[in-house]
Order: sequence, then C-alpha cells, then structure tokens
Amino acid sequence: MNSLAVAQVLNELPPIGGMDDSPRGRVLRAAAYLFHEQGYARTTVRELAQVIGIQSGSLFHHFKSKDDILCAVMKEAIVYNLQQMHHAIAQGTTAKEQLKGLIRAELESINGNTSKAMAVLVYEWNAITKEQQQPLLAMRQEYESIWLKVLEELKIAGQIEHDTFIWRRLISGATFGTALWYKPNGRISLEELTDVTLAMAMGH
Repeated sequence: MNSLAVAQVLNELPPIGGMDDSPRGRVLRAAAYLFHEQGYARTTVRELAQVIGIQSGSLFHHFKSKDDILCAVMKEAIVYNLQQMHHAIAQGTTAKEQLKGLIRAELESINGNTSKAMAVLVYEWNAITKEQQQPLLAMRQEYESIWLKVLEELKIAGQIEHDTFIWRRLISGATFGTALWYKPNGRISLEELTDVTLAMAMGH
C-alpha cells in the first residue's frame, strides 16, 4: 500500500485509548481494521506491517505474536468502553440518568470509534485460548456488574419490574443488534436511538 492508502486505513479507527498514535497504538488500530475487514485467520503479519508501513519483524518489538496483537485489540476495546461506562455513571444523578448514559455509551461503542474493535472482540473470541480469555472475562464481568447495579436500583425503586439479569440480556440484544442495521448518517441520530432504547428499557 502507498502512504495515502495507509493513512486512509488508519483513519478508519481514530486514536482512542491504547489505540492511539504511538507505534504500538498504530499496530492495534491497523489490526482492528484488518481483523474486522477480512478476519483474523486471513490476515497475515506481513499485511499488517504493510498497512502501517514498517517491516514485519518490527511488529514484534511491541508484541510477542499475532495472537498477542489480537488479545491486545480486544483488551483495549474493553478498557476504553469500561472508562466510558464509569464516566456515564459519574455524570448521572439518578439511576434513570445513569441507565441512559450506559445505553448511550454502549451504542457508541458498537457504532462509533470502537465499532471495529468491538466486532473483533465478538467474532474472533474463539480465536484465542481459554487462558487468554480469562483476563478479558474478568473485565467483562466488571462491565456487566455496572449495568446490573443500576438496573437493581431501578427495580428497588419500582421503576422496572423484571429480573435484572434477563432485562440486561434484552437490552444488550437490542444495543448490539444495532450493528446490523444502524447507519450513523441515517434517519435517526445516536441520541434519538438512545432515547428509544431507554423508553424500551423502562417499559414505556
């Protein structure tokens, strides 16, 4: 790829969190792009290096192996979105406001700057070993506990009626399902989609 093509590819993933403009971050951004576009198994180390504009061996100054790169992409996606969840909680003064913030943050993670990395996390999960999955599962548990705590507060207050675990599963099905149909430049904004999802989550 020429330098223009390289820049175009990396611009698909704006710098966020650990996927920044550092040499390591550029590797992760390019990896998220390629793993999403053509699959982890079909992406070679040589292609990844070519996108970034470096020699293949230079990748291993930052990572031990190709699957180490995959794990890092997954980890950075979770870490960044955990930060967004904590921010949403801090901004809300009521449990309902916090729920709206969580919905907005999750929709953003699925359809915004981390969309490709999140898709890689979901669709390439079985490409990593059980041992590699463990620290990611621990972070995922923290992610889900944030949701369940807010939903439990709403249930105690009588604002929702159903089992919070099941309710969370239904909400996540709705938010993650938007990856299949939502268009950022379509007829509904992400903020409007948040309001619709919140109304559904509150049973209105």
